[in-house]
Amino acid sequence: MTTTTPLLEARGLCKSYGHVDVLRGVDFTVQPGEVTALIGDNGAGKSTLVKTLSGVVQPDGGELLINGKPTTISSPLHARELGIETVYQDLALAPELSAADNAYIGRELLKPGILGRLGVLDKRSMRSQAAEAFHSLGTDLKDLDAPIATLSGGQRQSVAICRSAMWAKHLVFMDEPTAALGVVQTRKVLDLIRRVADTGIAVVLISHNMPEVLEVADRVQVLRMGRRVADLVAKDCDVDDLVGAMTGALDGAA
Repeated sequence: MTTTTPLLEARGLCKSYGHVDVLRGVDFTVQPGEVTALIGDNGAGKSTLVKTLSGVVQPDGGELLINGKPTTISSPLHARELGIETVYQDLALAPELSAADNAYIGRELLKPGILGRLGVLDKRSMRSQAAEAFHSLGTDLKDLDAPIATLSGGQRQSVAICRSAMWAKHLVFMDEPTAALGVVQTRKVLDLIRRVADTGIAVVLISHNMPEVLEVADRVQVLRMGRRVADLVAKDCDVDDLVGAMTGALDGAA
């Protein structure tokens, strides 16, 4: 395991909604080039933690550091500027557009010269660069120009992950990326997650599937009732260890 300065570190994050304390002093660390699984039962605070780390909501207290420097992530756009991307469960893909077009939504390339100044898109460059990025991560779609709506669930998930990896300089959050997939598609997505991490980009994987977590993650951090209760090395754990940490049977594992 690495002992370098964490890429991202949260210290004592707090967040309340009315009288409900959702995050109660959460610590969380992400190392570069690692897959960190974030697990916990429903209501443990996983979604709120990810929202605070990706700029969707602001914490009420605590500290966030990126590469050891105190940072405030003011919005999802700011998170993107810091090299942080998120793949949500709904994927946020435009079904009528192609994979290449989806890769550049909000980041479209314009043609050089006067055509660009007139707002003409450089579709050839976008398609070429998207194809190169997909190929480098082992995602070779038969038809890059096919609408997303015609692709399988696994292919759509792969497009969403590749798109995030194209733009993430440091970190990608992935929320239940295999939840609706079959066995073969799940295998491909798990392989893709590892390939993204192998490029040096950190991945935070939110999942309820314990065997998948142990297969793909380097570390597993467990939330329970708004606190991190365990930070485990995946290769040293089994499913019983993870369930025990989630339920409180392994208090003191952190």
